[in-house]
Amino acid sequence: MSMAADARMLWHLLRGASREGSHAQRLQRFYAPQAQGYDAFRERLLHGRRELIERLPAGAGARVIELGGGTGRNLEFFGERLAGFAAFELVDLCPALLQVARARADRLEPGRARNLRLIEGDATDYRPAGTPDCVYFSYALTMIADWRRAVENAVAMLAPGGTLGVVDFHLPRNATPSSRFWRAWFAHDGVWLSDAHLDFLGARLDPLYRDERRAPVPYLPGLRVPYYLFIGRKR
Repeated sequence: MSMAADARMLWHLLRGASREGSHAQRLQRFYAPQAQGYDAFRERLLHGRRELIERLPAGAGARVIELGGGTGRNLEFFGERLAGFAAFELVDLCPALLQVARARADRLEPGRARNLRLIEGDATDYRPAGTPDCVYFSYALTMIADWRRAVENAVAMLAPGGTLGVVDFHLPRNATPSSRFWRAWFAHDGVWLSDAHLDFLGARLDPLYRDERRAPVPYLPGLRVPYYLFIGRKR
């Protein structure tokens, strides 16, 4: 990504997210100007996505749903597995990001995209026609005010024994100056960090994998943002 493109992206981030209108309207206003450069910039910020997808126990014949799928970047992390799924639904509330996802899907080999559907919908209440074996969120829960409802919705739609995966930013339990900094910094752009995600996920599912990490942030040398990976099985 060029310095000029980075500068444009940073300008939008510094301006912050609107607090007016519905959640869908706020997302569209914030992300529409960023949509084309979204992936290139956030590739250096959204860590752990490939690993989460590689760890998801979704094999041939599985029905998979990504809630809050945005630009569809995560589709590429599945590689050849994507073609073997019985169904894959990518759900997002922001038309601008879905437009990028549709263009990405059009570039996939026809065989890999044959069971792919892109859907404009809300992660808190979207329900598929069939029962998925695997649902996941990738840096989406922190953008959903009622994230507990989104998790409950995902668990409810899963088949018995199905798996839910999440990778996202979070706050460690101990409140520190850096925790307060990250909370304020992300909130400016409509991303709401929480220290409650992992406990809530662990209470609703049988954990299969859980890890907490820190990663570098573009243009903030020396600072490392906390994030986590979680995979759990529906009881």
